[in-house]
Amino acid sequence: MTLRTTPPFRADHVGSFLRPKYLLDAREQRARGEISAEQLRAVEDKAITEIVTFQRDVGLQSITDGEFRRTYFHIDFLEQLGGVKTDIPVTIKKPDGTEELAPPVMRVIDKVRHVKDIQRADFEYLKSQVDALAPGATPKVTIPSPTMLHFRGGRAGISKEAYPELDPAFYDDVARAYGDELRSLYDAGCRYVQMDDTNLAYLCDDKMREAARQRGDDPNELPHRYAGFINKVVAHKPAGMTLAMHLCRGNFKSTHAAAGNYEPVAEALLSEMNLDAYFLEYDDDRSGDFRPLRYLPKGKIVVLGLVTTKFGEMESKETLKRRIAEAAEYAPLDQLALSPQCGFSSTVHGNNIAVEAQRAKLRLVVEVAQEVWA
Repeated sequence: MTLRTTPPFRADHVGSFLRPKYLLDAREQRARGEISAEQLRAVEDKAITEIVTFQRDVGLQSITDGEFRRTYFHIDFLEQLGGVKTDIPVTIKKPDGTEELAPPVMRVIDKVRHVKDIQRADFEYLKSQVDALAPGATPKVTIPSPTMLHFRGGRAGISKEAYPELDPAFYDDVARAYGDELRSLYDAGCRYVQMDDTNLAYLCDDKMREAARQRGDDPNELPHRYAGFINKVVAHKPAGMTLAMHLCRGNFKSTHAAAGNYEPVAEALLSEMNLDAYFLEYDDDRSGDFRPLRYLPKGKIVVLGLVTTKFGEMESKETLKRRIAEAAEYAPLDQLALSPQCGFSSTVHGNNIAVEAQRAKLRLVVEVAQEVWA
């Protein structure tokens, strides 16, 4: 058994990294109108060049731009699709009298369509830096899952004027828009795309499942519906492109939003979706055991997110190897890989972890993968 030469790799990662202070400062300057969009982009370019070098130096074979041009992992992409609108965040009063900023809400207000290349220019810069600084590595693009346009708001979040019936028109339009974006990226040289999905992970959580029921959705039916939805996107995927999905249980400032074993979604996720790979969070007891991996068919890879990005405490090599062996009781070792459980900064705010811990955890992933699969 050897290390993989095509994505996902035995040592991989989800994609986002802690933003350097000078980049955060520049974003604030841009928000105040003190610098231009072009000046901010130049600062982002510098930070991305540095994070490419960082990933190369820790030994990663897949390299992202750290999501350094984004505020949120999902909104920055989805609001650039035609027909999608983001409501301005508002301050809400909590039951205890304190106030907090409610997260932005996305709504589908018109027919969903691909009106422009969304990630292409960003990918082209990333690829130029990978080619120059880490030749042989694979540049990777992360985008939000299309299910994000349905799950949060359900039927109520999608215009009935644009879509009197969701099936098949809404799902077909979204899949076509995603297909246009995937082809745009492929034409620019991209061969590795990861879709980040919170919704299937949320459907493992009893409270989230009940919330879906209250919106009029059946949490037992949704995973299978989403499998069909994802497969509509996969049908548009260019040949030769690896398309993976990361299931996230919440990662804002080192917090989580969902818990629960993968069992309620495992069959739809692993057996029914025509994806190439899955990044599954398994960093603590919230994710349950590895039995759901029994649904993994031949030809697919599960990347085990055994190393937490939420806290700086280091996992031991022995613990990671033991847990990989436990997972291999349900899925062949050759179909497994290792990564951190999520990104280090799913939003611009970042997790409560130091840059040096970020480096140490990635290096740990690389070393354990080399020892397990080499």
